[in-house]
Amino acid sequence: MFDLVTIFSDPANIAALATLIAMEIVLGIDNLIFISILTNKLPVAERARARTIGISAALILRLALLSTVFIIVQLTAPVFSVFGQGFSWRDMILIAGGLFLVWKATKEIHHNVDPDPAEDVFSGKATMTYAATIVQILILDLVFSVDSIITAVGMTDQIAIMVIAVVVTVAVMLVAATPLANFINNNPSVVMLALGFLLMIGMLLIAEGFGAKVPKGYVYAAMLFSGFIEGLNIFSRRAKKKKQAARMKLER
Repeated sequence: MFDLVTIFSDPANIAALATLIAMEIVLGIDNLIFISILTNKLPVAERARARTIGISAALILRLALLSTVFIIVQLTAPVFSVFGQGFSWRDMILIAGGLFLVWKATKEIHHNVDPDPAEDVFSGKATMTYAATIVQILILDLVFSVDSIITAVGMTDQIAIMVIAVVVTVAVMLVAATPLANFINNNPSVVMLALGFLLMIGMLLIAEGFGAKVPKGYVYAAMLFSGFIEGLNIFSRRAKKKKQAARMKLER
């Protein structure tokens, strides 16, 4: 058992927990956007359950990875080299996850831009089955969980702090999942913006897998700015609709 009193008697550990929770929540946004977009393709009655299962799976995966944290740390050790560039298991997981995310986001963008696409590399049903949705969520859960735990290990050596941070982060994701999914579903332009975010995140994962260190602060700043601009567009559209409705009411 963890001696929480002793651990949190040290102010440095309290600061580490607060910082780690904040960082994990920010990193969890990627996962949450992906889950929201996927589950919104399901029938309405199945969406909430799929989101709960997907986010709960993320919690189980991260806690399971924490129980093998010493093995996870070793995933950063190079296992082979290509033209002098070393690749670890973490690198390969990030590259595979990034490629999957780029493929999935591109496919969704394709179906949103062309609702009746011809037969091509992206052909197939636009709708998702429940099982396929859960499987795809689990794949990205694994990628984001490995990256999340390695980030946590780099910030603290206290397992208790990591566990608390993971539980708090997943709890926040559970609370935010349905409002975010509903917001994305009710605003078609936000869907395209979110898919653009996923494309960018996928490319970031691939770049990290190949050893390119891209400061994530720049990426999230760009996402925040884009979200702010889209928020202004949403308010503008709503104001125009209200003005038009008021004008039509007066004309009657």
